[in-house]
Amino acid sequence: MQRLTMSESRGFYPSAGGGGWLVDDTLFRLLVDFEIQKAQRLRYSIAVVCVAVDGSPAESREASAASVAESFARHLRSTDAVASWAQGWFYLLLVDAEPVHLSPIVGRLTTRLEMMGWSAGGACYPGNAIRADDMLRQAGDLMMRARTAGVNRLYVES
Repeated sequence: MQRLTMSESRGFYPSAGGGGWLVDDTLFRLLVDFEIQKAQRLRYSIAVVCVAVDGSPAESREASAASVAESFARHLRSTDAVASWAQGWFYLLLVDAEPVHLSPIVGRLTTRLEMMGWSAGGACYPGNAIRADDMLRQAGDLMMRARTAGVNRLYVES
């Protein structure tokens, strides 16, 4: 029986420049579920943010998505994670982040990337979401509302 370590798993590695972790969507959901369980027990907050990037200076969409994900991860804390979803969509897991923290965090990330346009939605625990699927759905729905309202907006459920 061969044992697969986490570093050998597809899409799970720390950002090359330090900071947060780059993970695939399956591992991201698992991490969110684990963090919710820990947050319930230890009484801290977490946030999931969905960011849609409308454009970036990179020429290739694939290269652009990879560079945006790496940039997000590089500018987050080592307890946080980034997953690249659909083309141009990224999910962030922010440990010990409350709704009031999301605007400055997203502002810092998007300013450093010099994006042409973005929209974001955030869901927090404790709050309206208590499972990973709930948080992902809520963050995605809020991102879509922000996108409909115009560029460079963040919507967070209070």
